[in-house]
Amino acid sequence: MCLAVIAWHCHPDYPLVVVANRDEFYARRARPAAWWGQSVALLGGRDEEAGGAWFAVNRRGRFAMITNVRAPTERNPHAPSRGSLVVACLQAREPVGVWMHNTRERARQFNGFNLVAGDALALRDCGWLPELFYYTNRLDDPPRRLAPGIYGLSNAFLDTPWPKVTRTVARFACQLAQRVDIDAFLQMMADRTVARDRELPATGVPLEWERALSAVMIRANGYGTRATTVLTVRADGLVTFVERSFDTEDPQRHTDRRFEFMVDCVHVTGR
Repeated sequence: MCLAVIAWHCHPDYPLVVVANRDEFYARRARPAAWWGQSVALLGGRDEEAGGAWFAVNRRGRFAMITNVRAPTERNPHAPSRGSLVVACLQAREPVGVWMHNTRERARQFNGFNLVAGDALALRDCGWLPELFYYTNRLDDPPRRLAPGIYGLSNAFLDTPWPKVTRTVARFACQLAQRVDIDAFLQMMADRTVARDRELPATGVPLEWERALSAVMIRANGYGTRATTVLTVRADGLVTFVERSFDTEDPQRHTDRRFEFMVDCVHVTGR
């Protein structure tokens, strides 16, 4: 996962809207979005090599997503898969903020990551309140509870103003002001514009890679955007999850998958 924009409790009908691109090597095997296992409690794509997820949601309306922190000189090839954190968060029985705080100690063993997770709606059966948190293991800061607003995240820290982050946040905000339109969001994430050299960050990769990685949708040699995901959670508990996955042999071809379900035991104001 290399670019995501998040609207948190800033739309009258949708407390949560997330749109994200997952960028990865084409050779890394992954399954497209589906319900996992017999319990069908977790919905998302699956990394076939390490068994984790990059973006997923469960039946209670909790979602989690992760991006790598781009720091090639700090990479430990023996570190555990960061995708396991997404799965663990969605399986946790405690509030997401408590789980994140409890995870801080073991988070040190992972390569650099950004984790965003939250419970979009209040649930009657467990008393949870809507909360969204951000945490990175590359800062000493504790997990941060996010206020309502629009956020952008790539492979630096939350809201770092990389060109593709600021450009996509602006387009996302304009689209939300008109209407929540999944097709428009998918088109937004297909932008292949490359940033000018003077705008590029210096993250430790060669200049030609900085250029290629500066696009919203990446198409590079053996690497690129593998999937675009749109998640919307409506105030009445309707969850819509759309994944557009791209063929690794021919990235111009794609397959769309759409899922809808109602969050269990959602508390709706006035009922």
